[in-house]
Amino acid sequence: MFRSRRLSLAVSTLALALTASAAAPVRAASLEVVIAHVEREAEDRGFEAETPPLPPPGGLDGSRLGVADANASGAFRDQAYRLEEKVVSVDGDFAAAVKAVLDQGIRYLVVRAGPQDTLVAADLAAAKGALVFNAGATDTRLREADCRLDLFHTAPSRAMLADGLMEYLTKRRWSRLLLVKGTLPEDDLLAEAYRRSIAKFGLKIVGERTWEDPTDGRTAAQTIPVLTQGADYDAVVIADEGGDFGRAFPYATWLPRPVVGSHGLIASAWNDRLRGWGAAQIQDRFVRGYHRPMEAADYAAWIAVRAIAEGVTRAKSVDPAAVARALVAPDYALGGFKGAKATFRRWDRQMRQPIALTHGEGVTAMAPIEGFDHRVTELDTLGIDEPETTCPYPSPKQ
Repeated sequence: MFRSRRLSLAVSTLALALTASAAAPVRAASLEVVIAHVEREAEDRGFEAETPPLPPPGGLDGSRLGVADANASGAFRDQAYRLEEKVVSVDGDFAAAVKAVLDQGIRYLVVRAGPQDTLVAADLAAAKGALVFNAGATDTRLREADCRLDLFHTAPSRAMLADGLMEYLTKRRWSRLLLVKGTLPEDDLLAEAYRRSIAKFGLKIVGERTWEDPTDGRTAAQTIPVLTQGADYDAVVIADEGGDFGRAFPYATWLPRPVVGSHGLIASAWNDRLRGWGAAQIQDRFVRGYHRPMEAADYAAWIAVRAIAEGVTRAKSVDPAAVARALVAPDYALGGFKGAKATFRRWDRQMRQPIALTHGEGVTAMAPIEGFDHRVTELDTLGIDEPETTCPYPSPKQ
């Protein structure tokens, strides 16, 4: 028993030491890489009856852990990594923060921000020959009409998240869907992603509703049954990216049906209830280091840093052009603790990855769902496939 306690203490001490090493000076190495994490603070939306307070900041701690992990493995490869941190206020100058990073000679940026800030970062970085890793914006257009040659995505797109959810509904034969959306522009984008995915998998929208409640949800118990009458549906799909009203829908709809989408059964890149495929190990290390559960934003930043480190290892170079070629090479693969190796799509620089379908107390399934086949990889059943892409940029030459 005492030996077990000593072993547990040793493991915990090592994990904390690795986490702390992200901010500590590292020894000289033949390959030295500085990575900048640049993010914009989330806007405080206030607190109303149905609007929650903002969650704890997520993302930056993921990059910190990623650098700690990169240094732990890099010690055996004569590599060293350091993290530069830039957090821009809600009304701050994001372009200036990116320029400051690039002027320091940093050529790898992990960005967690909205779509416009992400594009600004990508365009500024391109002029310097730098690479940007989008760890925040889910907008599908960043992988399509607004894609960039040197912009890689570790955050899944709305299209990927919607497809993961609709694969599960298809498997369960919940084919008749009632779509309820909010009034924010992001809600419209999410609703459009659901519509596209519903059509893709041969499901049917039997009705659409818009949530327009001037009482900020105080009368939701009376409003929701009325709003969800008049259609025969197997599930209610909620498009509420702002988190304004969706949490009131489970168990409140006119018909006793499951609620899915932005509330109820949720599609996400990560959930702190994931424990298989070694996920328990990274979850526990994160909690010990940062004293909170790992969020999807943390995971996207963590795997972005790990992707850079793996690219440097394979390219045997810190040159961004060489690393970009390595990232889209056919033999590139990265362990992601989700049961399948993560790779980058050559046509839009989106990271292929499984999607967790979760609720408040656990993980229901992982997409792609068994039975959905693809000529290359089942992961390409999620999101925009190569024959569908409108991204105009060619992949880096091998």
